[in-house]
Amino acid sequence: MLVAILLGFAFSLFLVFTGKFFKGKFSILAAGIPLALFIYFAQFIGRISNGEVISQFHTWIPAFGVNLGFTLDGLSLLFSLMITGIGFLVFMYTSAYLKDHQYLDRFFGYLSMFMAAMLGLVLSDNLISLFVFWELTSITSFFLIGFNNTSKESRKSALIALAITGIGGLSLLVGALFLGSITGTYSIAEMLTMNPEIASNPYYILIVLLIFGAAFTKSAQFPFHFWLPGAMKAPTPVSTYLHSATMVKAGIYLLMRLTPVLGDHEFWNTSLIIVGAITMVYSAIHTLFRTDLKGILAYSTISVLGILVFLIGQGTVDALTAAAVFIIVHALYKATLFLVTGIIDHQTGTRDTTVLRGLRKVLLPVAIAGFLAALSSAGIPPTIGFIGEELIYESTFHFGNVALLLTALIVVTKILLLYAGFVAGIKPFTGTLPERFENTKMPSFLMWLPPVLLALGCIVFGIFPGLIEGSLVKPMVGSMGLNNGDIHLKLFQGFNVILLLSVITIAIGTVLYFALKPTKKLEIWIAKFEKLSPQSIITNSWAFFYKFSNGWTNLFQNGYLRNYVATIMVFTIVLIGYALFRTATYSVDFSTFSPITVYEAATSLVMLIAIIYTVFTRSRLAAVASMGIIGYTICILFVVYSAPDLAMTQFSIDTLTVILFVLVLYKLPKYLKLSDYKMRIRDGVLSLAFGTIITLLILEVLAEPKSSEVSDYYAANAYILAHGKNVVNVILVDFRGSDTLLEISVLAIAAIGVFALLKLRLKKSDER
Repeated sequence: MLVAILLGFAFSLFLVFTGKFFKGKFSILAAGIPLALFIYFAQFIGRISNGEVISQFHTWIPAFGVNLGFTLDGLSLLFSLMITGIGFLVFMYTSAYLKDHQYLDRFFGYLSMFMAAMLGLVLSDNLISLFVFWELTSITSFFLIGFNNTSKESRKSALIALAITGIGGLSLLVGALFLGSITGTYSIAEMLTMNPEIASNPYYILIVLLIFGAAFTKSAQFPFHFWLPGAMKAPTPVSTYLHSATMVKAGIYLLMRLTPVLGDHEFWNTSLIIVGAITMVYSAIHTLFRTDLKGILAYSTISVLGILVFLIGQGTVDALTAAAVFIIVHALYKATLFLVTGIIDHQTGTRDTTVLRGLRKVLLPVAIAGFLAALSSAGIPPTIGFIGEELIYESTFHFGNVALLLTALIVVTKILLLYAGFVAGIKPFTGTLPERFENTKMPSFLMWLPPVLLALGCIVFGIFPGLIEGSLVKPMVGSMGLNNGDIHLKLFQGFNVILLLSVITIAIGTVLYFALKPTKKLEIWIAKFEKLSPQSIITNSWAFFYKFSNGWTNLFQNGYLRNYVATIMVFTIVLIGYALFRTATYSVDFSTFSPITVYEAATSLVMLIAIIYTVFTRSRLAAVASMGIIGYTICILFVVYSAPDLAMTQFSIDTLTVILFVLVLYKLPKYLKLSDYKMRIRDGVLSLAFGTIITLLILEVLAEPKSSEVSDYYAANAYILAHGKNVVNVILVDFRGSDTLLEISVLAIAAIGVFALLKLRLKKSDER
């Protein structure tokens, strides 16, 4: 399996050197990669249907419990077949759709990387490696959505998609770390038996919310759904691949994969039902107000994703069986409708449903594909969509006390989805062909054959549901820890309430299709409520934070060093002052202080005079000299207190500092005023406050009991361990040698920077 995943990445790398070969008539050969992978995974159908689970393990970072473990069971097999099977048709379609495109090889490269990342995601057994592949799908989809990078809208859509799904990825990482810390492993297979321990953990709700954050953003659940319609700016093959079989279903896959680990809990079930219900109804209603074929398909996809979350939330065998079948149903008909839409756009130059009609006369095979896909979307027999619809109704109709409410919601949603499917798959081909489309040509068979094959799948699997019952559906339900022995897929299950609901859905939906035509007026009307949409609210929030960050940066990062120092001092005064106010006792015992000697008094007096002179002198050179005197008086105090080594160090530093200051001042303009009296008053107040805080802090420290353990340790070990008789020198050079080295490095870098600035010779224009 690892080789299968790496094959997609390897092919992308291969294209870097052989891209020209895949741009021309040989571009169809690129489809060989997903076809080979589809055949590879298809050979496991027999073993998986017999209940076997195939696992592989490769060591990666064992010290952190992160390894490349892969599992192929019913769930991952279904997704692998969809990813590679529909991927093969998309590659084939792309070779004709983007024929002679300047960057066709680059497109194949992005598509291959995306396919490989999706395979890694659905096969990973380790949560951390799953996260890595999860983020790779976000990054590669960013390149795919923004493939037309000369378009501002494409770039914007790609960024929004990356931002939303990227945040979800971080949520997944944090959730995985929590799960790993609770269970002691990142292996999903090992977590399957730990559901009670995880559910009883105090962090259970937080973990579920984090996993929901990842799944909802990836699978476009309300209110994170808006990135998906924007992704329609991508070329049609991308829309087909992302919507029908891969990226948007990654969140669905995650919820299904973790259902045995986190499910069977009221919070899990209720949250998914509520979010799924809101998403499916909200998005289905939006399909009524769209005229762009891709826009209709995008919102109907969101609605279907809501249905899947809604079913996972129910958590019963019936619901998860319906979800398994509906994933196959949706992949088949939605991929068909997207490919059909791409052909219409490619051959006619428009996707506007208000002008498209009668195209069956010039695009007959495409019309047949669209017609069959629309029937499956509507749940009309004998399509597989009909079986999926009945299973959904069966699961909601028998779901406890809220069965009627849930059934009503799903029936309304399905009616609206029938309307959307008819508008996308039937309307462009019925009616009279307008004169502007009379010269429309049939595309290459490489374009119309994929949707025809997918549409035939809607019929074949509907008439012969046994083809997927034992091979795909049962193993998938079984992989979620449920009994799959009672699952039987039938096209006709008798005359009952469920059949009546299907008839009502088809009847009302058909009437709605004939009664309500897509118009620009409806689209304009719904646009009036755009300000209330989640996209507008989140976008406005981003704009607010952008302005706030700009204002904050301009206030504190304004380029003046004195403001940076003042800011640091204010925060220090506030924080330390607050701590002292809350905890300090201010009980200073002055009787323990030594009497002040003449030397100390004289030195302090000189220091005070030097400080006053530094503040009030108008000569920068005199101020620097006065600061040097302050340093020297401190050196004298060190000598008085029997610390000649410290005094020598301080003397050297002060001397060097004064020399450097003088050199810098030599380069500055003579009469440049860097501050006014207001700034000086402000700085003076800050200095006094800071000095007061430091004094209080020292007094508080003096009042604390002294501990000589550290001093005793250095005194006892300085000579033994470092062979130095001077304890201070040993501390600086040996015990804190690394710190000292770094400090010296920082000073050296700063000195180099100062020297570079002094030697800088700017042009007149640059000086401004």
